[in-house]
Amino acid sequence: MHFHQTNLKDARLIELEPHGDERGFFARTMCHAEFEHHGLLSDFVQQNTSFSAQRGTLRGLHYQRQPHAEAKLVRCIRGAIVDIIVDIRKNSETYLHHQLFELTDANRHQLYVPPGFAHSFQTLTDDVEVSYLVSAAYHPEAESGLRYNDERLAIEWPIPPTVVSEKDASWPLISERNEVLF
Repeated sequence: MHFHQTNLKDARLIELEPHGDERGFFARTMCHAEFEHHGLLSDFVQQNTSFSAQRGTLRGLHYQRQPHAEAKLVRCIRGAIVDIIVDIRKNSETYLHHQLFELTDANRHQLYVPPGFAHSFQTLTDDVEVSYLVSAAYHPEAESGLRYNDERLAIEWPIPPTVVSEKDASWPLISERNEVLF
C-alpha cells in the first residue's frame, strides 16, 4: 500500500499495490502494522456496506460525536463516487476545510478518514457499492452531521444531487449550531 498525504491534516489517500499473475491479482487493503507505522488508527470494529441505485445520490456529511468518534477506511467496490471529508476538529489548522477524492472500482483507491471529520459521498454512476471499516461501534445518540449545501463549507458537488435523505437535507447549518462541532 502507498499512503499519500492529503490537504487535510491526518487524512490519507491509500493506493493499493496489486500483485498479479494469470489468475488476476491480490492486494492488501488493510495492514495493522503499516497503518500504525503511518500514525493511523488500525483497530477497526465494524465493516459496513452501502448500495446506491441512482447516479447523483448523496450520503452525508456524517460523523459521531465524542466519545464515539470513529475513523473510517472507505473503498468503492462497484461504480464510482466522489468522497468528501470535512475537518471538524476545532483546534486543527484545517478546521472546516474539505477535500474531494474520486474512488472507483477501477482505481481501487481507499480513503482513510480520521476521527473528527465529517464524511460524505456522492455517486457518479448508477449501481454503486461502497464498503468501509469503522473504528468505533455505531451509537445513535452520538450521530450528527453537517448539511451538504451549507454555504460556510462551499462544497462544489461534481453533479447536482438527485437523491438526498430527509435527515441529510435537514442537518443544522454551522451558523445555527450552539455546540462545538468536535
